[in-house]
Amino acid sequence: MDSVDEMTHPPGEARAPGPTLYDQLRADPTPPPAVLLEESYTFLGDEDVPYAVYTSEEYAQREYDLMWSRTWQWACHVDHIPEAGDYYVYDVGPHSALVVRGDDGKIRAFYNACMHRGTQLKPPGSCGFSNTLRCPFHGWDWHLDGSFKERPGAWDFPHVDDESHRLPQLSVDVWEGFVFINFDPDAAPLAEHLGVMTRHWADWGLADRYIETHVRKRLPCNWKAAAEAFLEAYHVRETHGSGQLGDEVTTAYDIFPPNVTRFIHTTGLNSPLRDPQLTEAELLARATRRRGTTAIELPDGMRARDVMASLVQRQMGETYGRDFSHLSQSMTIDSIEYFVFPNMFFFPGLQLPMVYRFRPDPTSIDHSYFDLLIMRPRPADRPAPPPPTVMELDIDDSYTLAEGLGQLGRVYDEDTANLAAQTRGFRSSRKRGQTLGNYQEVRARFLQLRVREHVGGSWPTD
Repeated sequence: MDSVDEMTHPPGEARAPGPTLYDQLRADPTPPPAVLLEESYTFLGDEDVPYAVYTSEEYAQREYDLMWSRTWQWACHVDHIPEAGDYYVYDVGPHSALVVRGDDGKIRAFYNACMHRGTQLKPPGSCGFSNTLRCPFHGWDWHLDGSFKERPGAWDFPHVDDESHRLPQLSVDVWEGFVFINFDPDAAPLAEHLGVMTRHWADWGLADRYIETHVRKRLPCNWKAAAEAFLEAYHVRETHGSGQLGDEVTTAYDIFPPNVTRFIHTTGLNSPLRDPQLTEAELLARATRRRGTTAIELPDGMRARDVMASLVQRQMGETYGRDFSHLSQSMTIDSIEYFVFPNMFFFPGLQLPMVYRFRPDPTSIDHSYFDLLIMRPRPADRPAPPPPTVMELDIDDSYTLAEGLGQLGRVYDEDTANLAAQTRGFRSSRKRGQTLGNYQEVRARFLQLRVREHVGGSWPTD
């Protein structure tokens, strides 16, 4: 079949057999949001991507100098800094931002370095409360708005005045509850970077969610390889199904330049490859086993997918005191994932409400950090709890140690189990680059091309 597809379709136009995802969404009883039906695929080429993008120290340095220092990234959530004096430190490689809520309620971000002798004002990755921004080395002190408060022994610094040594600010903005920073003070507006996100997410209420679970895991791979593991569903059968046919259905992949991509992967439908097809009752039984719930009887005339969505809406409604019955089947149970360059993932679904972030480990090009957040609807009858303490997991720690992940913990273990072997393969392979699928892996190619554009327009060499 693959050879026939190659002969009958121009590059990038071949698709898996069976109905398209968009056909499947249109068949749902509750219509999906119109933006989920916007198809936006672009063929981005088929040349191999050299493994040096993961292994070249020089390329990684160019990323720090030319990309991480000039792109928007979410640093924290507004819930981390609700009161004046609350601060949060965001680090990526050698760069460190100090995000602060001022006495006027305004959120500002400063370079996390004293204007005296460069000492960081707050420790890496820390958060807390401080009336002022005081250097722990010599006691130089700033107000929360970055203006000078005190410099001990001012008589010895006639060459320093309040304006010359005011704390310099980074670009900062808030979108849907997330605080974004850009180390380039002259950065284009965040809304421009987000592109279609501001329109697609306008009615999805991400700002009305709170952080229920926050896990950070160290991974044995370059940050780009870590992100790419979550950019496609091509791995699902082998990684999650041990090579056995499951309920795979067509996944849609979309490119929304300049910085956004998306996939939508449906749940509760028959795989077009399965012969004979499962009955709706069999699909429902399979789904309830995966969820660890008691078997449910399928009402006459209903699809398994619809029953599953109703069950999730009811359970979530009881937990959070909200009515979710208006949501489409897709918004309730499907895996809908938006990627925002360079390192951010947002899921709008009710059942799968995650936010991801991937960052390089500055001590090793072969390691990275994965922040995984579970975002839940704010309860209707009580205040949402404050953000939880981050649960830190090392390479060999299982995600199942994080109680808030439930059965997803095992899935994430499977998702990252191949990364160490892939990292070793980058260096041991005689073939010096990866071959990507034109459609199913286009989002990985998009990431690599956008990085290349930022760091100089050429691939690194071994």
